Amino acid sequence: MSRQSTRLEFPGSQGSPLAARLDLPDTTPRAYALFAHCFTCSKDVLAAARISRALTDFGIAVLRFDFTGLGQSGGDFANTNFSSNIDDLVHAAGFLREHYAAPSLLIGHSLGGAAVLAVTHRIPEVRAVVTIGAPADPDHLAHLLVENRAEIEARGEAEVCLAGRTFRIRRQFLDDIAAQPQAERIRNLGAALLVMHSPVDSTVDADNARRIYDAARHPKSFVALDGADHLLTKPADATFAAGMLATWASRYAFDPVPEPIAPAPAADPAEGLVVVSESGTGAFAQNITIGRHRLTADEPEPIGTDTGPSPYDFLLAGLGACTSMTVRMYAERKKWPLEKVTVTLRHGRIHAQDCADCETETGQVDRIERVIRFDGDLDDSQRRRLREIADKCPVHRTLHAEVIIDTIVSPAGEGARVREPAGAEGLG
Repeated sequence: MSRQSTRLEFPGSQGSPLAARLDLPDTTPRAYALFAHCFTCSKDVLAAARISRALTDFGIAVLRFDFTGLGQSGGDFANTNFSSNIDDLVHAAGFLREHYAAPSLLIGHSLGGAAVLAVTHRIPEVRAVVTIGAPADPDHLAHLLVENRAEIEARGEAEVCLAGRTFRIRRQFLDDIAAQPQAERIRNLGAALLVMHSPVDSTVDADNARRIYDAARHPKSFVALDGADHLLTKPADATFAAGMLATWASRYAFDPVPEPIAPAPAADPAEGLVVVSESGTGAFAQNITIGRHRLTADEPEPIGTDTGPSPYDFLLAGLGACTSMTVRMYAERKKWPLEKVTVTLRHGRIHAQDCADCETETGQVDRIERVIRFDGDLDDSQRRRLREIADKCPVHRTLHAEVIIDTIVSPAGEGARVREPAGAEGLG
C-alpha cells in the first residue's frame, strides 16, 4: 500500500510550536494513532519512523511529533518534565481531533510508553494502548542521572550527557518523575493494553514489562521482541513490531463495520436536528441520526431486545456529558488541577409525599441521582465551587426550566420538516 507523509505544526502545552509528521495511507484511515518517542529522542528516530510508516500499510494513520524542546520543536528542554510531555500529548490529540479524527490508538516507545500510559485517561476516544520497551515508572530515568544527581540537587541544575548529546536537567525534572502515580494509572487504564519488550533490552530491562503487565487489568497482551535492541535499530525488528501491533489493534482500535441503518435525510440536516426512525430489527429498536453520528436505542429485555440504550439512558447521558463538559471548561479557565471528571447518574421515581422540596404533592415525581467525582489535587473550596458549576450546565437548567414541545405530524411519504425559528427568512 502506498503512503503519504505530511509535515505539520501545532502549539504545545507551553505555547511553543511542536513539529510533527502525519503518515497517512492512500485510502481512508481505519484508525488514527498517536506515537510518543523515547526520552531525548525525536519523531524521526528510526523506531518511530519505521513503525509509523509500516502501520500505514495496515490502514493506520500515525501522528508523531517532537516533544517541547526536542528535535525541531520550539521551547526549552530544561523547562520540561514528564508532566509537560503528558500535556503535549493532550495537545497532539486535540490537534488530530480538530483537523482529522481523534486517536483511538496510542503507541509509546521507551519513556514515551510511560507517557501514553499516563495520558490515556485524558483522551476519551482511546481504545487501545501499546508500549514498546517502556519503563514501569518514569522514575526509572533517575538511574541515568545518578552521576549528576548531587550537582542537580546542590545547584538546582546540571549539564548532563545523554546518548552523546548534552542536556540541561533541573531539579524540578527529578521531583516530577518521582511524583507520578504510574501504578494507579496503569491499574485504571480503561483501554486494551499491549506490552512489547525485548528480553535482551539493556536500557530498560524486561522486568519493567512484567510490572506493567501485572499492574494492568484485562484485556492485556504481551509480545516479546526477541533479539531486538532498545531502539529497534534493525529494520526487521521494527517491521515485526508494526505487524504484530496492527494485527492486535484491529481487534480494539479499529472502527467496526457499521450495520445498515435508515438513510439520512436527503438534504443537509439543520444544525441540532435529530432524526429517529424504527430499525425494523425489533419491536422497539430505533435508529438515531445526529448529523454524521449514528446511534441506536431500544428497551431492555424482556420488553425490547436491548440493542441500544433506553430513552432515559440517553437523557441521563446528556445530563452527565453536559455536567462533565461544563465543569471541565470552568476548571480549564481557572487553570485548576482537575485531572478527571466522572459523573454517575440514575433515574427513578419517588412518591411526591416523600419529597420535601417538590411542588407536586400527589402521585410520583421523577428523581435523578447524580454523583460527581473530581480527581485531582483540588482543595475543598475548589471542589465546592465545581459542585456549584455542575448545576449551571445547560442541560441541567433545561430540565429545571419550562420546556415547550411543538409537535407537527408530517404527511405520509414526506421527510421530516424543520420549522424555522420565528423571524427567520430565506436569503434567496
